[in-house]
Amino acid sequence: IAETKMRDLNAKNIEGAMLQIEGTARSMGIEVV
Repeated sequence: IAETKMRDLNAKNIEGAMLQIEGTARSMGIEVV
């Protein structure tokens, strides 16, 4: 997901993009493991 959304996210690297996606998922009530 992070690789696909990389150009849409305000992230400098893939790790930052992953953290943003993880935070969004958690705010929607999705359990991230």
